[in-house]
Amino acid sequence: MSVAVCLMLYGFAVTVLAPRLLTGFSGEATTPRLAIAAWLAAMATTVLAWTTTLAIILVDLATHRISLFPVRFMDTCLLHLHDAAVGDYGSPLQAALLALSGLATLAAVLVTVRLGTTLLRSRRRTLEHARLARLAGRHRPDLDAVVLEVDHPAAYAVAGKPHTVVVSRGVLTALEDHHLDAVLSHERAHLDGRHHLLLTLTRGLATVLPRIDLFTVGAREVARLLEMLADDAAAAIHGRATVLQALLTLATLPTPPATAEAALLPRIRRLSAPANPPRLPTKVAATAAALTAVAIPLAAVVVAVIGIEVCTTG
Repeated sequence: MSVAVCLMLYGFAVTVLAPRLLTGFSGEATTPRLAIAAWLAAMATTVLAWTTTLAIILVDLATHRISLFPVRFMDTCLLHLHDAAVGDYGSPLQAALLALSGLATLAAVLVTVRLGTTLLRSRRRTLEHARLARLAGRHRPDLDAVVLEVDHPAAYAVAGKPHTVVVSRGVLTALEDHHLDAVLSHERAHLDGRHHLLLTLTRGLATVLPRIDLFTVGAREVARLLEMLADDAAAAIHGRATVLQALLTLATLPTPPATAEAALLPRIRRLSAPANPPRLPTKVAATAAALTAVAIPLAAVVVAVIGIEVCTTG
């Protein structure tokens, strides 16, 4: 079977199967870092598979090659597709196939442009938010955070120049000092881990491809897992009990922080559970996810580069 067919089937299989499988795998969230890697690998390799498939077919049609590799490895379906494209089955079918290829290329370009526009718009909005937060609030050196003089509870991190942790007077009033320190450590963990970049990318893909569960569910799951990853970072400094009590206090407020309200209960349940090491099946799945995150994109790039080089120089 040809490289193009393999990549096309791989992309289709991951798009259909990954949301259900990875949601189950990341549900325990015992290894949020590796669960995030699995989601990112699935999304990245799917996009790479589709892009590489389109590039292979277009190069094949443009150069009138039979395959990227010898004919004995060529899938019959793709061989017929090539024959139709070069006119062996008549001009109408050739014109229709070339038009379809052109439309596919145009769609890919439009999606790429829209994704780039979405990412740039998101970055501008984030930078403006950080600037306005610094103007509206006052910097507290003892907290290394900007305090907004509002009673509504809010605590969040905004990437900017410089990065900013924002906390409201309502949170300062509600939390004891050590609980507040845990919340601030949680927000700094987001900034130190550059979580905003992952959120921007995954939400951008979900925006431009809203009908594909891999990207919409993936963006939501990655956001949830990043919260748990930041909880772990704060717990490593202040202890799980302190982080848990801080979340419980925020959850009992009349108006919990809007940015965290939907995710508070799963995080509380996770921190309330015993801190047992992952079970063996989870470790195996996590290891497989980590290997997938590195190996599959690398293999796909190598195959694409070698294949296109053979096609264009052979």
